Amino acid sequence: MRRPLYTLLLRLAAPLIWLWMARRARRAGGEWGIFSKARFGHPVEGVATDPVTRPVWVHAVSLGETRAAQPLIAALLAQGHKVLLTHTTATGREEGARAFADAIAARQLLQTWLPYDFPASTDRFIQAYRPRMGLLIEREVWPNLLASARYFKIPMAMVSARFSDSALRQARNMGHVMKEALSGIDTVLAQTSADATRLRQAGASPVRVTGNIKFDVQLPEAQIAAGRRWHELAARPVIAVASTREGEDEPFVAAIKAQGSDNTLFWLIPRHPQRFGSATETVRRGGLGFECRSDMNRACEFPTPPAAGTRVMMGDTLGEMGFYYAASDVAIIGGSFAQLGGQNLIESCAAGTPVIFGPHTFNFEQAAEDAIAAGAAIRVADPQEAVAAALALIADAPRLAQMRAAARAWGQGHAGATRRTVDALQTWLAPRGS
Repeated sequence: MRRPLYTLLLRLAAPLIWLWMARRARRAGGEWGIFSKARFGHPVEGVATDPVTRPVWVHAVSLGETRAAQPLIAALLAQGHKVLLTHTTATGREEGARAFADAIAARQLLQTWLPYDFPASTDRFIQAYRPRMGLLIEREVWPNLLASARYFKIPMAMVSARFSDSALRQARNMGHVMKEALSGIDTVLAQTSADATRLRQAGASPVRVTGNIKFDVQLPEAQIAAGRRWHELAARPVIAVASTREGEDEPFVAAIKAQGSDNTLFWLIPRHPQRFGSATETVRRGGLGFECRSDMNRACEFPTPPAAGTRVMMGDTLGEMGFYYAASDVAIIGGSFAQLGGQNLIESCAAGTPVIFGPHTFNFEQAAEDAIAAGAAIRVADPQEAVAAALALIADAPRLAQMRAAARAWGQGHAGATRRTVDALQTWLAPRGS
């Protein structure tokens, strides 16, 4: 497939894409700006391009990529760069606004939508913001966007890049258009050697391994302290069922009911905010007593512990994973019990909380295997086995302490990807004011 054919097919599919986005927006809430000017490459109203302090453009498509990009963005801001941060989803944009509120207020960081991949829209976007360079987080390859960057001589990099066997097959199925797009990226900084190999096979060059910047995410100390205070106050074993995705809540509620003990508390933390209500209703239908984090004093300075009849604590807030992990003895990581590739296990280990995950971890393939080898993680087959393994681990105090130490050591041992990434980009970042 050549790029003109790709563009034609994209234009034909656009109404269906917009319909899908509108339906998702209705379910998820938030402002999506589906037909906003920004989605077609127009600059944010009132923002003038500064020819001297050209921004570093960072694209973080959704919530996970935005969280992953935080250490890198913080490093760029610390170096004095202005940052243009783009997103595709409302949850990513909301997380960016929360995490970088101070930089936005100081006009050092600007958020906008990534334009649709129509040639006129991508050209307009690049011309409007004139970024110093563009950084694509993990895996965001848009042929017309990259063609516009090449035409206007904007260096592009894919950072903390991951590329699964499935992604390689998709790239090969798209043929020339994807190979052309990948070959036009100036540098690719991969998470692992396996990712690097697949990226080279897909047509990317040059490729080097700098690691996963998720290992450099700093959990807020206030959240860690609040979580530990809550755990002490609860005075019961606590298991976090974290970042659950569609179809996972029901089997976990069944597993919690089946384990029989009413002494253990379970945090149930949906991955996406649009599912907070449905997950809570699942717990209610399951007949389990529950309380909601959104009803608590956020500093955890409340006089009474969870009620005796409470079995489930609903994690219905955003941006508090540090609190949830610090409040738990063990974390079961969602997204891995359906064929969704798993969610981030690194944050839990950073809090010193060992992890249990299911069979589907292709989004974190190398990290999952490394964590198991380090003694920081356990893989199981299904939610019933996950709950049983978590209860067994809590009952074995020496092993739990050993896995806590291994989780911390494993996370700390893989830190430094952000520094390596920034160092690798200095060729383009160093000439300030150009």
